[in-house]
Amino acid sequence: MPSTSSITLLGLGPGDPMLLTRAAWDVISAASEIYLRTRRHPTVEAFPPSLKIHSFDDKYEQGDSFEVVYAEIVEEVLALGRRPGGVVYGVPGHPLIAETTGPEVLRRAKEEGLPVRIVSGVSFIESVYEALGVDPFPRAFLMDAFELAAGHIPPYPVDSPALIAQIHSRTMASDVKLTLMALYPDEHPVSLVHAAGTTMQHVEHVPLYEIDRSERTGLLTSLYVPPLGQNTSFESFLEIVSRLRAPDGCPWDQEQTHLSLRPHLLEETYETLAALDAEDTGALEEELGDLLFQVVFHAVIAAEEGTFNMADVVHGIGEKLIRRHPHVFSDLKVGSVGDVIQNWEKLKSEERENKGNGDDSLLAGVPAGLPALAQASALQRRASRTGFEWPNIEGLYDKLEEELEELQSAPEDERQAELGDVLFVLAHLANWYGFSAEDALRETNGRFRKRFGYVEERARQSGRELTQMSLDEMNQYWEEAKKRFNGEEKE
Repeated sequence: MPSTSSITLLGLGPGDPMLLTRAAWDVISAASEIYLRTRRHPTVEAFPPSLKIHSFDDKYEQGDSFEVVYAEIVEEVLALGRRPGGVVYGVPGHPLIAETTGPEVLRRAKEEGLPVRIVSGVSFIESVYEALGVDPFPRAFLMDAFELAAGHIPPYPVDSPALIAQIHSRTMASDVKLTLMALYPDEHPVSLVHAAGTTMQHVEHVPLYEIDRSERTGLLTSLYVPPLGQNTSFESFLEIVSRLRAPDGCPWDQEQTHLSLRPHLLEETYETLAALDAEDTGALEEELGDLLFQVVFHAVIAAEEGTFNMADVVHGIGEKLIRRHPHVFSDLKVGSVGDVIQNWEKLKSEERENKGNGDDSLLAGVPAGLPALAQASALQRRASRTGFEWPNIEGLYDKLEEELEELQSAPEDERQAELGDVLFVLAHLANWYGFSAEDALRETNGRFRKRFGYVEERARQSGRELTQMSLDEMNQYWEEAKKRFNGEEKE
């Protein structure tokens, strides 16, 4: 053991003493004592009898969380390293791979000038892939089960394989399963690898939904998740769009610009709305893909121009959502939806100030290109957040009656303006009831199409043209249509 202060970070390998490196065995043989993150490691049984062994296992029993335990271990290892003679600190696997304390000890020691020697060990990764008979190259992802379980979706491209370490219990396996199932089907084939690199090594090939049922799950369990399939990740989709724009790509896609894509973006938006109106999930899935293509297409063009790229877009909206939801991502407390909206407007006002747009109207953010009815709804929602709102719905109905009377009595050159006032109040009324005037009118348009189509069909069946029928006859068919489609329209 060195006479000066120092820390030796020692990798104990995956578990089989035969997998200890020669350098690691030399350190163990020469040391008089060793500190272990955990003594529950098979390699410890092969240590020389003369070696005094200390461990931090008691901290796991007393600590409130793994984060607290690891922080305490780091502090104690650093303190031991400052002693004359330093410390040998051993951890399972490799001291810097899938090991929380090793990298932090190294970082902190470098900051204070404390010498550190790293003695490599065979990590669990080599043993796991050997047990699976799989080569992780070229793009396998390594995930920590704690981080994955704390999230809501897998944070890596699912068309790549992933190895998830520290599935230390069935409870952890269950939490990991729920996160994975956000993108993977329940029956997706996966592999649980237990005690890789030891004599107790065992591999279980199971469907994803069964990973929390294994009786073998323990401290040395990992989970291998094969790729979901080709072109199932956002990154792959971005590559496809970029390929279309490449010199050897599609001539049509190569010619497009931000401006030329405007009608396509609008068209895909309305087709998505149509799928929503029809409550057609199959169509919605397809239309969302078409709409995503437009978003990515613009980002790819911008990247070519050097203005921004897809990472900038994702980062920008992510930061904005976090910034505008402090009640979710920080410790701000809100009591109601009204409090959320009020705080939202305050944050947006601060953003305008920071951008030098503090003098802009609250309504400046409502796009002028919105359909008029949707624009009216948006303008009123913005204004109402400041308290510029009717105190009750009766006042709104009185206003509607007033505007209708003005429309009826308006001279011809003022009727359009008065009709606009009526529509504006109707949009306000929709907001009051909590739905979109644009959606309501679009649904009515759909009902009209269906009912009028029925009238046309009944006229054809009778061998007549609509123009040959009286209004009373057409109204009779119209009432039939209302009765026929009434149940469907209410579903």
